[in-house]
Formats: sequence, structure tokens, C-alpha cells
Amino acid sequence: MRKGRTWVFPNRPVIASSAAVGGPFEAQGPLAADFDILHEDFWLGQDSFEKAEKKLLEQACEKAIAKAGMKKEDVQFFLAGDLMNQIVTSSFSARTVGSPYIGLFGACSTSMEGLALAALMVDAGQAEVVLAGTASHNSAVERQFRYPTEYGGQMPPTSQWTVTGAGAGLIFKEGNGPHITAATMGRVVDMGIQDPFNMGAAMAPAAVDTIEAHFRDMNVDANHFDLILTGDLGRVGHRICADLLKEHGWDVPQDRLGDCGLMIYREDQPVEAGASGAGCSATVFYGHIMKQMAAGNLNRILMVATGALLSPITFQQNETIPAIAHAVSIERKKHV
Repeated sequence: MRKGRTWVFPNRPVIASSAAVGGPFEAQGPLAADFDILHEDFWLGQDSFEKAEKKLLEQACEKAIAKAGMKKEDVQFFLAGDLMNQIVTSSFSARTVGSPYIGLFGACSTSMEGLALAALMVDAGQAEVVLAGTASHNSAVERQFRYPTEYGGQMPPTSQWTVTGAGAGLIFKEGNGPHITAATMGRVVDMGIQDPFNMGAAMAPAAVDTIEAHFRDMNVDANHFDLILTGDLGRVGHRICADLLKEHGWDVPQDRLGDCGLMIYREDQPVEAGASGAGCSATVFYGHIMKQMAAGNLNRILMVATGALLSPITFQQNETIPAIAHAVSIERKKHV
């Protein structure tokens, strides 16, 4: 069933289990208790940061499967993506998972892109057990998109700190857990921003575009949700998002519009404008938010993962930064 850009899931697939894995910087943040695994160093016992990122995703997948009381052989499809060239983190992790694999790339929006597609597959009866996940590693991403951290380059106030972490969830046809009720797929929005150190400003208009589309398609407003949570806009992008929604006539209370990039680290951690990375929304959602829903503190949320679709090549060619956002509506229980 489709309404505009929104898939509505009448069978209400279930997030049966989830897991979040983080690194040492995430272990110092306010959400540390919501991670299933936290590592003391960036290397995770590997000989490269890229291999460490793969380990993060493998651990998140293995933990989510184990928490559901299942084995890898029970997973019918694995949907994943990441920020590395040719999404090698996900592809190599798929080698370990061993299930039929669909590789995705939505940059930092991949967490909800994967969850939306997993829900679509299950709701349509094409699968009963689908695993979705993503990951990022601060040092691996910095090396690919900007400069190796060993350079010690100074970051401007608009820049954000890439999360070292991974999140994964198992989507079932039925069972216990929050229900996925709808997903609004994003359009590419490009406002002409070229600064790779200002991702929040580049992504905020895409988040607004998708939130507005969901409101229109589903005939709801912000009061329908306990929380509307964007992926990784950070301080700069979060303010722009709030201002644009207000300018467009949507009254979204401040306490109902959050951002994962502002939640995962303490204010006194040196992260400039906040957190970013594919692992940002993935760890916050599959860790903290899932626990909040299980505890009954959140009943209905709209999770809006945001992504900047640039590459080192496009930046070197002075291209602007296209952005996208995908939104998934999740409910703790059926509302009458």
C-alpha cells in the first residue's frame, strides 16, 4: 500500500531484536549504557581501522541474531551499507553473515533505508526474517573523506565527529517488539552547499522535505509522534531543520524534535557541532531508542536518517553536496 512517497505496512513488521556496538569515545558519552558492546580502543584487535569497522558491524549483527535466539542460518536476507568505497565493510560482513545480501548506499541515511526495505520485504510476504545494519569508524571515514587523523588537522566549528559504531536489527513478520508502520523514502535535495565540513547545513533541507512528505502522505502532524528524530544534523543542521519546519508552517515542539548527533556525546566532548556517520543514527536507534520503547517511555516515533551523498571525487571536482533523508514510523503498540 502506497500513499505518495510513503509505503504503508498493513501487516506491521516487527523489530524483534537489535544491537548496538561502539568505540571508546562512545563509551564516554551519555548513552554508553545503551550499547551492547563497547570497545576500549579504536583498533578492536585488527591491523587497520577499516578492518575494525568491519568487526563492529559483524558484532552488531551477531549480537542481534543471538538476542533473538536465532542462528545466522535463520536469516533469510541481509541488507547493509556503509561509507567506505564500494561499501566493503558491509560486503565483507555479509561474507561472515552468510545470508543472501543486498548492498545499499545512502551514506548516513543507510540505517533507515535498510530498515524501510527490510520492512517492505517482510510486509509483502517475500521474507520472514531480514537483518538490516550499518556501521562507521571515525578514523576510517576521516582518512577516506578528509585527512588521516594522524595529521591533526584543525576542524571548524561546523564539523562533526564520525561515530565509531554499528547498529543492526532483525525484522520479523510477527512477534514481540516495536512495529514498523510506514516508511517515507527521500528525494535528493541539493541547496548548493560545497563545504564538506558543514554536513548539517547540507542535509537539513532533505530532512525537512521527507518529514513534510510523511506528514502530507499520512495526514498527520508532529502531535502524532512522541519524538521526531533526525539522524546526524548536529547543532547547525538541527537549528536549520527546526527553522525550516516552522517557516513552512509546521509547528513541531522543541521537545519532540531531536537529533542523534546531539545525543550520543556529552557537550564537553570535543566533537564540534556533534556526531555524524552511518553509525550515528544506527547506534542511537538500535540501542537507546529501542530500549526507550521497550520501557514504555516512547510509544510512537518518526526516525529520519539523513545522508550527504558526496564522495572524495565529487569534492575534488568542486561539486555541491546532494543530500537525502529516509523516514520510518515505528510504534511500540497498536494505537486505536
